[in-house]
Amino acid sequence: MVAEEAVAVVAEGEGEAGAGGEAKSAEDAAAGPSEAEEEIAAQRELRARIARRKAEKEGPIPAGAKLSGQAADLLAAVRAMESGQAAPPAPVTAPVPAQDRPRAPEPARGAAVAATTAPEALAAVGDVLAQGGAPQTLAAQATAALGEQAGDALREDPWLLLSVPGVQPEQADGFARALLGDGCGPGDERRAAALVGWLLERAAVRGNTALAYPQARAALAERSVPDPDEALRHAVAEGAVLMFQDGAADAEGGTEDEEGAADGPAVPVLLGLDRYALAEESLADGLARLVKTAQEASWDEAAAQAPSPSAGELIRAVAGHGLVLHTGGEAARAEPVALAEAARTLGLRPVVAAHSENGRRRLGAGAVTVAGLLSGAEGPGRDADGALDLDLLVVLDAPQLDVETATVLVESLPDAARLVLSGDPGVLWSAGAGRVFADLLAARVCPQVASRTPDPGPLGELVSGIGIGELNQVEAPGKEVVIVPVRDAGEAVHRTVQLVADSVPRAIGVPSGQTQVITVGHGGAVGTRALNAALKERLNPGPGRFGGFDPDDRVAYVPAPGRAVLAAVVSADAEGLRLDCDGVPVVVPRELVDSVVRHGWALTAHQAAGMRWPAAVVVLPGDAAQGLNRPWVYTAFSRGERHLSVVHGVDQALAQAVTGVPATDRTTRLRALLEGLLTPAL
Repeated sequence: MVAEEAVAVVAEGEGEAGAGGEAKSAEDAAAGPSEAEEEIAAQRELRARIARRKAEKEGPIPAGAKLSGQAADLLAAVRAMESGQAAPPAPVTAPVPAQDRPRAPEPARGAAVAATTAPEALAAVGDVLAQGGAPQTLAAQATAALGEQAGDALREDPWLLLSVPGVQPEQADGFARALLGDGCGPGDERRAAALVGWLLERAAVRGNTALAYPQARAALAERSVPDPDEALRHAVAEGAVLMFQDGAADAEGGTEDEEGAADGPAVPVLLGLDRYALAEESLADGLARLVKTAQEASWDEAAAQAPSPSAGELIRAVAGHGLVLHTGGEAARAEPVALAEAARTLGLRPVVAAHSENGRRRLGAGAVTVAGLLSGAEGPGRDADGALDLDLLVVLDAPQLDVETATVLVESLPDAARLVLSGDPGVLWSAGAGRVFADLLAARVCPQVASRTPDPGPLGELVSGIGIGELNQVEAPGKEVVIVPVRDAGEAVHRTVQLVADSVPRAIGVPSGQTQVITVGHGGAVGTRALNAALKERLNPGPGRFGGFDPDDRVAYVPAPGRAVLAAVVSADAEGLRLDCDGVPVVVPRELVDSVVRHGWALTAHQAAGMRWPAAVVVLPGDAAQGLNRPWVYTAFSRGERHLSVVHGVDQALAQAVTGVPATDRTTRLRALLEGLLTPAL
């Protein structure tokens, strides 16, 4: 039997790699009719429209027409499944076909499901978990991932436990051995199928929408799967995963002889979950639709009256195109705002949206958040066809758009609408899967306007240098930038608390409540948990009688993966924890508090992206060196408007990160899809 400790699930990632999955969905954060429920209904309707549009396409997926060998076998399995024919010979039939297996929703909802699931169903799941040596506390999460028949599903296929967030293969193997005894082994088909899905889900947590075939094969081999190629072929044949080779038909210089050998650059074979494949293909289709349906107009007079040359250039680009990209720093945000004002004077209906409430406030009255726009809580609402009732949508903080959010957003736009995506390409990418803004910039299928408006002052100079790989010393006569060296973790925590509580308020005039601490990860001696504990003790001590929280505690409420909202605790009652989110009251149900609310004096850089504060304290303890790269430093250092303190304990690792450590790349398909649909812009 497997000990409960061995199957215990890690609820929170220790670093930022898991930032996209550290909290449950906001769709469950409200009881009864709510804006969240309206958002669910709207997004379901939009996703249904996406699915119908995809179903209307004729023929199989065109990518991969020139595959050979193992990849060709995989593609044959996919196409046989799509056409309704039998799969190619030699597939091994799993006891529970993949298309009939319960599939994990996005994301698992744990405690919220417990409140709506029949007690006997939860009890049945708990019994199976106990028999396998797993904690019965996983019953709600397993039910959320696998449905009310989770108990029967786990008994038939114990490796479905991998569908529960946080469960590792070693834990699922132990669970399976406890239930099946000698009836299972490393080559069990059910195990291989579950591992393939787990690998792709884990890749998505890291931001990838697909995984290269050799990587998947190697990962399965590391997990002692006897025949990784067969396991992958079988997963594709059953439709558990999809296979792609985008651009194979027109790879530059690549041709194929009769034996299938290519004489040019090889195009990688990718594996992906249908969830992300559908999102990227639908997003590419939607963007192509906007490009092709836009009507060219003349806005020369408005451009001539623009407040800056870059704003005028942006106005002219948008006048002639349905999709435009705009890049720049914080000061450049005024340019898309000027565009919206110009469009309004021309009789159009513009909307400006930001990633966060913090970002929306910095844009002024009339701006909305992306989440509020999609839910209908903010913005113009929808027309009779369900499309957003607007002519021009400007989205700032565009690097924070994950592929699924971007898909729903683009699918919501009417034909002939114009879309401007604006953001700083140097910051961290989205917490969710995809790199939409970066892929669009790389594809060069639409005009790109680079702002010539620099960020001012010593902070602007420092951040601009980091953006091009230089860590410069800057003159800061007003103490705009302060470096605080530390020797160890204990000193780092002490100096951070001192800066927030005393030094910054006294020397800079920024209150503690307007100073944000940013660190590399959640765990460790100087992670968000340790720093928040120390800051709470100093700034708002209390017994934590509301599930670890007290009135006036500063918290980060995560209504959806990758979206953190700073709030203050008001009180708690039988309904849940009551928060004040920038003047908007929110009640978080008691069963969700542990998963969607944490103290918020300290955040990770991923959580802080898209937000800014009068002062920022960036903490770099000695054990943070391996977590640093240029986008992380650029993002963290650019969160302060007036002041930046750096608690510095990484010696030369900071300079090395800025000058030589690139961001870990993400595997996505969007760029190739766009290049196949649209002619690159000159």
